[in-house]
This record gives sequence, C-alpha cells and structure tokens, in this order.
Amino acid sequence: MGSEVQPDVKVHVTGFKKFHGVADNPTETIVSNLKGFIQRRGISSGITLGSCTILEAAGDGALPKLYQIMESAVSKPLFDSSVDERVIWLHFGADGGASEFAIERQAVNEATFLCPDELGWQPQCLLIVPEDGEISRKRVTSCSVDMLAKLLRKKGYDVDVSNDADRFVCNFVYYHSLRFAEQKGHKSLFVHVPLFSRIDEDTQMEFVASLLEALPYIY
Repeated sequence: MGSEVQPDVKVHVTGFKKFHGVADNPTETIVSNLKGFIQRRGISSGITLGSCTILEAAGDGALPKLYQIMESAVSKPLFDSSVDERVIWLHFGADGGASEFAIERQAVNEATFLCPDELGWQPQCLLIVPEDGEISRKRVTSCSVDMLAKLLRKKGYDVDVSNDADRFVCNFVYYHSLRFAEQKGHKSLFVHVPLFSRIDEDTQMEFVASLLEALPYIY
C-alpha cells in the first residue's frame, strides 16, 4: 500500500493592536493584509490559511475573542472521520527592541506585567491558569522550532529560537493557546517580529509567507 496523503495544515493566525510604547503594531498590519498578500503571491501546497484575527493587546481582554475563534475552528471532516485535521494556531507579537525574528519555544504560567495592558490590567505574579498549579509551570510547543529556524535561516532570514516570551500579553495569550491546542490535538506557535523601522514591511510579509510554507515540515 502507498503512504497516506496527509491533509493540508490549516493555519489560523493572530496579531495584536497597539500596545504600550508601540503605537503602530507591525503584527496588526501583517495579519490584516496576509490573506490578500498570499492570494497575490501564491503559496506552496500543503497549507490552507484559515482565520486572520487581530486581538486587543490585553491579557484577560483578549481571551473572549481568542477562545471564540479557537472554538469555532474545532471541527472534524464530514465524510471521513478517520482523517484528523492538522491545525496550527500561529500567533504574532511585536518586540520593539528586536532586530531579528524570534520563534518562541514555550510559555510560562505567570502573568507579571511591567506596565498596564491596553485595558488597564497589570497583574503581578498571577497564575494564568490556576488549575495548572505552580507559577513556574511551562507549556512547550510541539512544533519543531529548531528545524523551523533552520529552514528560515536557509531562506536568508535572521531568526532565533527564544525560551522566554516575557511575562506580558504575548506569554499570556501563548499559554492559553498552547493549553487549548494540547486539549484539541492542535499545535500552537508564537513568533515575535521587529518593528518595521528595523525590518521593512515587504520583507516581513515575505518572511511570514516563508514561515507558512515551512509549517508542514515541522508539524
């Protein structure tokens, strides 16, 4: 018998609105323009682009919309229950001080915001998910981040693998997404991008397209 044909990886993407110190969040532009960019550019087979959503740069304030889109994406094929969907939740956040792209390996069960989020919330040493136990609890993506970084470096991009997504909104959202993905048999990944003043918009859009094309290889 021949090998089974794997279904496309369906990728749902999120970015953020403005946040403290960053009035123009590059991820809002990237995610808002992504579908049109991919339609014009094209993308290799193996990828289906799903929802593209902009979240408030807030902790609890982002969760209702985040869970709404995640729950709405939970489905099974109608005609072949033996085929599992391959889903990745791909989140983008901006790092105002970065000059390269960073793939985040993990998130920590701690919310300690150095400044208030965009809805005025500023938790300190708070458990993100209390039922998960300790504040030091980590959730690690099941995507092969080292291989992904290697593939993107071959394309000419400056990419690092990070083990610390900070304790602000990005870590908060990533932790919830990783937990949901594990429960549903999906995968979750978070990527920090620089400001457009460091890496221009055209280059960042091409980076995201290259990242999408690499995802089937690291699922």
